[in-house]
Amino acid sequence: MEKQSRRKFMKTLGATAGTAGVLGGSGMLASCNRVEEVAGDKITLLTSSGELVVVDKAQLKPAEMPSLSENQKRGREGLPNRSWVMVIDLSKCRNARECMKACQSHHQLRPEQHHINVLQMQDTEYTSPYFMPKPCQHCDNPPCTKVCPVNATFKREDGIVLIDNERCIGCRFCVAACPYSARIFQWGEPRDAEKYEGVTYNIEANVPQKKGTISKCLFSADRLREGELPSCVSACPNGVYWFGDRNEDAVTNGTTKETVSFSKLIEEGAAYTLMEELGTKPRVYYLPPRGRAFPVDGNNS
Repeated sequence: MEKQSRRKFMKTLGATAGTAGVLGGSGMLASCNRVEEVAGDKITLLTSSGELVVVDKAQLKPAEMPSLSENQKRGREGLPNRSWVMVIDLSKCRNARECMKACQSHHQLRPEQHHINVLQMQDTEYTSPYFMPKPCQHCDNPPCTKVCPVNATFKREDGIVLIDNERCIGCRFCVAACPYSARIFQWGEPRDAEKYEGVTYNIEANVPQKKGTISKCLFSADRLREGELPSCVSACPNGVYWFGDRNEDAVTNGTTKETVSFSKLIEEGAAYTLMEELGTKPRVYYLPPRGRAFPVDGNNS
């Protein structure tokens, strides 16, 4: 076996993500086939102690993944015949940050943690600044799911990208792969951890949170199952967020509760997605900050 540096491994991860795996330090030899087999291609593996090793494929046999619980199966299937999308109107955002507060409360996040961040942007020195909420983009071609070695992060049929923290090993490969910086690592104990003791893990809300795992925006998948809008969408007081089903060509505004045609809204509003050139195919669309009738001074009103 040949040892390899973590930096070198990350450089070649894209080429090996489809075959890379995670081994227990003492259980690695137990997973080998007969040693007299002819050596084959090399493969890079990560041991449970964080060591990167290179071994012959011929020495390995497929690992048996733990069976999924009913909760995990339900969360991975998603809602049938749905295709969720979000539209964010940048001309309406006043940095109220009620969306962030609602998300933190719903997903057991500490005040310094966020699944959705509100950034102050300015395109050029000659244009006015504006505020941009930035959640997970729930890409149709997500880089994050491709690098996870234990299938802890995945994309559902309804378009939502979720995380199963009962599988997550905290390797943070998905954090490095996400071009939108949409994932956070739980370095410490989650918010109000004592209140969630004994609570059954809900994969669609990612609650209870767990130290040493990854967390991100989930489009409030648990609320969608109950027929409700995501918590951030409902909490916004300024009509910034639209959310709905692309299959039905309908999105609803979280503030006014008005429902309009999704395709008409993004066409007439000249909507765009972030970093389209990467080919990630985001499901979050942005309407440009046009026709604003209020000063961008950071006030919450």
